[in-house]
Amino acid sequence: MNLTGTPFLILTIVLFMASIALAMAQWLGRGPLFGRARAAEQRRTPLRVLSYFGNVLLCQFTAVAMVFVVVNNENQLYDSWGDLLGTSNHVRAVPVPPKDEGLAGDRAAASAPAAAGAAATPAPKVPQAFHAPDSDAVPRSVKQADLKGRLSGVDGEVLVWTPPQYDDPAYKDRTFPVVELLVGYPGASSAWFGDTMDATRQLEPLMKSGQVTPFILVSPRVTLLGATDTGCADVPGKVNAETWLSRDVPQMVIDNFRADSTPDRWALAGYSAGAHCATRLALAHPNRYRAAISMSGYNDPAGEPASLTAKDPKLREASNPLHLLTHAATPPNVALYVTGKRGDGLEDATALQQAAKAPTVVTPVETTGPHLTSTWKPLVVPTFKWLTGIIPAR
Repeated sequence: MNLTGTPFLILTIVLFMASIALAMAQWLGRGPLFGRARAAEQRRTPLRVLSYFGNVLLCQFTAVAMVFVVVNNENQLYDSWGDLLGTSNHVRAVPVPPKDEGLAGDRAAASAPAAAGAAATPAPKVPQAFHAPDSDAVPRSVKQADLKGRLSGVDGEVLVWTPPQYDDPAYKDRTFPVVELLVGYPGASSAWFGDTMDATRQLEPLMKSGQVTPFILVSPRVTLLGATDTGCADVPGKVNAETWLSRDVPQMVIDNFRADSTPDRWALAGYSAGAHCATRLALAHPNRYRAAISMSGYNDPAGEPASLTAKDPKLREASNPLHLLTHAATPPNVALYVTGKRGDGLEDATALQQAAKAPTVVTPVETTGPHLTSTWKPLVVPTFKWLTGIIPAR
């Protein structure tokens, strides 16, 4: 049974109520009695004391479990037992990824001759069998693919939602821009589509009315190594998270949907650790992404205590978006919308803005809410309206 969604929540409520009923039955059956004649029945044997103590513990355990499920459903932190226990591992292998030439380089490689004078040999496509999402917290309009990353060696789910225009016959020859949605750590790929961020319910009417560009929304798994935050980086011998997110996932989307294949039509959005990843990937791959939305992110990977990239000084520096921006050979043609409150991302956003040189554009926005999805959920509409100005419909 999934950790998220209604069935498991109902189960925890039933167990909590049952534990209360059991404790009441025990108390009523063994409660205070009146009269000297029944004094012997009032004596509590060690076994009876232990049973009382066990019932108290059972009530506490079921209450904590119920509260945990409520909080988990609200924030979509874990959607599997493996993620909760830190035992899940989605890294099949850690090959050395081929040189990244960006989306344009991928297309050129796909049409390049296998040898001098030979016919063009297309790169292998990544066809997928899609099914309903594993998490029942996700709307049924979302499709799930269980992708085996060809370049990264990562295996994980990828959730995809297509805009209302996608199935309209008037748009049958159109391709659509794409936004990759990244969750924080810990975080489930379902969070953007469930009640936690509620992206589709908020954006679908705005896409229909033309206020927001009809984007394909893609939420890939980002928790790949159990109780470790990968920092969305390629770490030799450990994980190819960056290759998974910036190459395997986009290739699958392009091969299975009418998705635009130019970097000017791709973007990222994330919150918390996912915000760090969104900014980092956009600045590291301007040949793949045009924009990024960062909600309460950070520049230094050490902003997440469980970060793998923060443990090595060189990797920590190389993974810092501010370092990427200030050490780029040429200023990347990337637009960033970076939100945060004082002491929680705003200073990092300001540092990026001060370091940016045209054509890089950084828009810092101050927020006042806590570091919670309740702060980020209301930002979905304004951030996507901003993104529509960067990647308009066509």
